[in-house]
Amino acid sequence: MKLDQVERDILAVLQTQGRISNVELAERVGLSESPCFRRVKALEESGLIEAYAAKLNQRALGLQVTAFVQITLEKQDDKKQRAFLASVEAEEHIVECHAMSGSHDYLLKVVARNMDHFSELSMQHILKFPGVINIESNFSLMAVKNNIGLPLR
Repeated sequence: MKLDQVERDILAVLQTQGRISNVELAERVGLSESPCFRRVKALEESGLIEAYAAKLNQRALGLQVTAFVQITLEKQDDKKQRAFLASVEAEEHIVECHAMSGSHDYLLKVVARNMDHFSELSMQHILKFPGVINIESNFSLMAVKNNIGLPLR
């Protein structure tokens, strides 16, 4: 979808301030209220705006550990792969899952209360997911950049 500058401006504001009122948004992007409202609705209907959400403070929620877990599956069996993905989806502490190129099949972002909790998640759950033959974990020492917004230019 080709975006004009006003649509880019709307998206830029909404990425960081999803609860902004239509009145304030219209003022920030230089539109009157009705056209601004229509543009936002069109962006939602087109699928460019998928959802509105609050960004939560992971540490304040008691989730002190962030790990990136590389997963290797046994031979790509469709049934086991679907079962693996269903297990990933069901585990709330896995907050991201990416199919990867290279030597590993998937990369998981896992959050845990502490190292004991992560150990339990990895050894009692992830290692037992269907098709998993190996996992390698790396731990985040500090989030240097953790944007929620996407580039719009």
